Amino acid sequence: MRRRLLVMLGKGGVGRSAVTAALALLSSRRGQSTLVIEADPRAPIAGAWGGRPSFEPLELAPNLSAMMLGGQESLEQYLSIVAPRAVLRAVFRSRIYQYFVHAAPAVRELTMMGKVFHEIERREAPLKPWDLVIFDAPASGQALSMIRTPFAAGGAFGDSVAGREARNIATLLSDFARCGIVAVTTAETLAVAETLELGHAVGELEIRLAAAFFNRAIDARFTAADIVRAGRLAERDAALGGVEDLAEIARGAIRRRTRDRRAFELLRRRLDCGVVEVAERRGAAGIELYDNLARRLAAELPPEGGLGTAAPG
Repeated sequence: MRRRLLVMLGKGGVGRSAVTAALALLSSRRGQSTLVIEADPRAPIAGAWGGRPSFEPLELAPNLSAMMLGGQESLEQYLSIVAPRAVLRAVFRSRIYQYFVHAAPAVRELTMMGKVFHEIERREAPLKPWDLVIFDAPASGQALSMIRTPFAAGGAFGDSVAGREARNIATLLSDFARCGIVAVTTAETLAVAETLELGHAVGELEIRLAAAFFNRAIDARFTAADIVRAGRLAERDAALGGVEDLAEIARGAIRRRTRDRRAFELLRRRLDCGVVEVAERRGAAGIELYDNLARRLAAELPPEGGLGTAAPG
């Protein structure tokens, strides 16, 4: 939480945006000026506060703002920082430019990361710099491409403006003190496999994960002994109904908890970072869910600690 940038990665459907919003709430409540950057055009985090998708920072709550990161929109806004407006107007109207934007996803990914970099390093005065920017990246495959692109482009573009900018972005991503790459997963087999692959992929760029969040872990309140006791109670009192149905629900919860523990231990063994377990919150959504998660994370991540030093589980 002491870093300038957190990049949140994970398979679609693992609750990455919820964990992102919870971390942002936690950061803002600790007095840090926090910006959430959403890659999802629906902007679900901003929407939870009634905000609309916006390419400019939109205040959601005290110390908390959000903005959306679009492909072509981010490219044009980012180019406006480094090129004269008159030139840009002609370029943006060009059919060649339109073809190039749609045919070259690597360019869009590089400029989207450039926009993230801009919010951290080049926010114009008199605007105050953000204490923490949290980027809720796209699903794993595209997000990995976005991270890899600056490293590849830095050499490909040489000493041009694009090449220097790519190297600046790569330097930020590689700086473990300023940037944390954070994985979010569930116990689902494919999600765990993608998280392990993610750890390996960023390792090839000489980046290590700052933390992993094991989301939606079941809080099983039953044990095998409970089921045995319930069965014996039913045998003694024939008037008790539904005991077997309840026992089956309990057995299902135990099986899922066993699966969760195996997945959690696998992640702890294979990932070179702390793994934080986040219990499932049923029946909560939007701000209520984000608030519940933030309160849980406040206990897991003490103010003097950081994501990189969080105790496992």
